[in-house]
Amino acid sequence: MNQSKKRRLGLILLLGLMTALCLAMPALAEDAAEEIANSSRYYNTFWALVPSFVAIILALITKEVYSSLFIGITVGAVLAANGSFTGTLNNIFTNGIVASVSDSYNVGILVFLIMLGSIVALMNKAGGSAAFGRWAETHIKTRRGAQLATILLGILIFIDDYFNCLTVGSVMRPVTDRHKISRAKLAYLIDATAAPVCIIAPISSWAAAVSGFVSDGSGLSLFIRTIPYNFYALLTIAMMLTLTIKNVDFGPMMKYEKNAKAGDIFSGVDPYANQTDEVPEGKGTVLDLVLPILVLVTCCVIGMIYTGGFFDGANFIEAFSNSDASVGLMLGSAFGLLFAIIYYVARKSFSFRDAMGCVPEGFKAMVPAIMILVFAWSLKNMTSYLGASTYVAGVIESSAKGLQMFLPAVIFLIACVLSFATGTSWGTFGILIPIVLEAFPWSEGNPISIVCVAACMAGAVCGDHCSPISDTTIMSSAGAQCEHVNHVSTQLPYAMTCAAVSAGAYLIAGVFAVHNIPSVIALPFGLLLMILVTMALGRKTDDPAAAAQQET
Repeated sequence: MNQSKKRRLGLILLLGLMTALCLAMPALAEDAAEEIANSSRYYNTFWALVPSFVAIILALITKEVYSSLFIGITVGAVLAANGSFTGTLNNIFTNGIVASVSDSYNVGILVFLIMLGSIVALMNKAGGSAAFGRWAETHIKTRRGAQLATILLGILIFIDDYFNCLTVGSVMRPVTDRHKISRAKLAYLIDATAAPVCIIAPISSWAAAVSGFVSDGSGLSLFIRTIPYNFYALLTIAMMLTLTIKNVDFGPMMKYEKNAKAGDIFSGVDPYANQTDEVPEGKGTVLDLVLPILVLVTCCVIGMIYTGGFFDGANFIEAFSNSDASVGLMLGSAFGLLFAIIYYVARKSFSFRDAMGCVPEGFKAMVPAIMILVFAWSLKNMTSYLGASTYVAGVIESSAKGLQMFLPAVIFLIACVLSFATGTSWGTFGILIPIVLEAFPWSEGNPISIVCVAACMAGAVCGDHCSPISDTTIMSSAGAQCEHVNHVSTQLPYAMTCAAVSAGAYLIAGVFAVHNIPSVIALPFGLLLMILVTMALGRKTDDPAAAAQQET
């Protein structure tokens, strides 16, 4: 049996195993959560956050993400089992890894990843990516232009963060590589235009998720009113544009950019090496890349509104609010893959047999992202079983009434910590938004409520942006084909700087809200401060001062 047939057989067996797990174990996580909540003495305590902190700290120290995540899972499993050996093994594998890959939502995302990887493999083989690179070489002349094009594309694809990360990465990699932009910088640009853009886009899977956490049916209206107060998202965009336009960087990113200018865009080993086909020079056209992507975008949007009941009578906004991103993206990518195969075969870019060979190649390209995702989901299971969200919710409820003007800043910081530790922004604002609305009911006469809800959302995105175990962070690494720990370590100083300025803006907004002064005044203050701080910290990579900063 040749290698190609072995890869196809392995893919079929893996998909079959995932399907069997979905059918056989639908209630696994719920049963485990109830059992651990009743038995573990660490449930609903600070210890519930420890597994995530262990994994994150180890990843940043060792620069190795797989073992770090697994150790974090093991620590959580030990705490959940009260130190029992057999209980620990059961939690690691049955309640952790198996439960994460048997969850229907997670499986939908994995299938979406595989199909998108296959579409990218098809585009590469047809020469679409190379053709776009040749086109960009004649139209995008500078490193600044390549970065601005990446940002613009990221902002335009605001429907979903997963889709954003992988699509922007596959399109812009050839362009940024030609202009010697590091993969770490590309991963940052992708990540900074994923969740921060989705959380301020009224028509996105994130808007739909937030709307679902407001019980009175006015969730979308509330979401729209929070946009001017979503300081972290808006300041992240301001920081990214300032870094790009001024052509400066700071922190570890400077080393990666300096190496890229010298020709080493990875600053080390390429984790995705040997996963791309050699394309003959001159093969393919820009349409070979643009058309399949446009069809993919259209199909994913249709898939999402289909899951929300658009074709059963719901209007577009309602359908998006009720959509299931996992199913919608899976359906959209399936039709996108089908179109790509038919299109390339009809154009005689390659044979049908070669097209089928791209399917396992696409899966192989996504293996690093899939492995990290499965481990990250398993770690989230452990923190969920230990009641991390319940613990943080209790902290908020016990102090919300007495904080008043400091509440937006405090909620922002707590949301940052919770999202960073659990790696989920949706779960974080799903926990905190109902608590805030209960403490401060949303009404025309209660401006503090809107500011606090915005702080929940902004803090959740901030923690998600910083966390190595966040889905979006992992997807950004996969989209840029960048070593995951390199992406996290270079992005962290940027995210933390933006978080500090955002916290200051929320402090001002809270004071203004309590004294009936329009809190939106805090936004221009935050934007101006963010630009000034970025310019003060930023250095050009060929500047002597930058070299001194790298030495230290």
